Amino acid sequence: MTEPASGTTKAAAPVPGNATRQRRVANESEALLAAASAAVVAGLAALLIFFGRTPPLWGGVSLGIVTAGAVLILGLSAAYVGYWRSRYLPEQHWRLNLPPWKFIVDSSTVALVHALIAAIATIATFLLLQRSFQGLTVDIYAATVGMAVGSGLAVYWIYLSVYDISTRKLSGLLVLFMVTSTVASMATSQDPKWWEYHFSQLGTLGGASSGLFNLSLIVAGFFITTFAVYLDRDLRSLIARGVLVNTWSAGVCSGAFVAMGLLLAGVGGVPLSVSFLVHTLFASGMAVVFILLLLASPFVLRGMPRRFFLLCGAFLAALVVSLVLFFPVGYFNLTAFELIAFVIIYGWIAVFIRLLDALATGND
Repeated sequence: MTEPASGTTKAAAPVPGNATRQRRVANESEALLAAASAAVVAGLAALLIFFGRTPPLWGGVSLGIVTAGAVLILGLSAAYVGYWRSRYLPEQHWRLNLPPWKFIVDSSTVALVHALIAAIATIATFLLLQRSFQGLTVDIYAATVGMAVGSGLAVYWIYLSVYDISTRKLSGLLVLFMVTSTVASMATSQDPKWWEYHFSQLGTLGGASSGLFNLSLIVAGFFITTFAVYLDRDLRSLIARGVLVNTWSAGVCSGAFVAMGLLLAGVGGVPLSVSFLVHTLFASGMAVVFILLLLASPFVLRGMPRRFFLLCGAFLAALVVSLVLFFPVGYFNLTAFELIAFVIIYGWIAVFIRLLDALATGND
């Protein structure tokens, strides 16, 4: 027999995707089990709640309201379980070393954001269905199936999402959460002319829309503080690899994110109607921290790609231009300026987090 030429044979290498494939299959199985369990619980609850009723799709004790409540409660439970189990994944082992209070805040914020997004999506779905089929009511069997299916699908998505959480996914969830919760507050506001005053007016009108708006600000604030944990890890990775020059940059940036998150939570925790001064101080404080971080980024984050600093300059310029158009030009009213500032701040946070994650996980 002829021997193969030297260098033409390769040793059989282990299949690197085998472990990943097994993990994904196990993850899918767990998510399906969680969804099936949620569907059973929601179905039994629907039988008890709607016994002897023919509920509408929306309004009062309706299928939409009850299903959204079930999605919120069951989604929270599924998110906690999935997030807790994901700590043992190879890429998530670093979370095992977090102090208990940090893990509690981290897991609670991630779970609440997922559950609220799912609940808001459920509300929007049933509102649209009610508008499409006005006057429609359903019997107990249809209500049971609808509530079971809605809850099961929401829990399935939540479990898969929290189990495979990453810095990149967190940034997308932050934007999605803020957009959905803010639009929901606008759409359900008791005052259709709220936009003639200011953005914070949404949190002063009372009712479910104001509660949702203030709660979304509080949750988003704690969500930003959760980013600080992932941000600190990624920055320290870049420092260890020599990408970033300053060894203290991780502490400064993560500290700035904690400050912005707590200040934003304060904006929601103290609505304008409770204290104009305190509310304004919280809102102004967050804007000041954000601007200082942008201005200091070339020094604090020295070593980042040049395009990142150009991006920081563009975001800062957009903020200044929108401020000038608000005052003294008067082209924007206060609500428009606040909405633009809102988009600028959260847009920069999302871009920064995604770029940092790409650098931290990329090859040297």
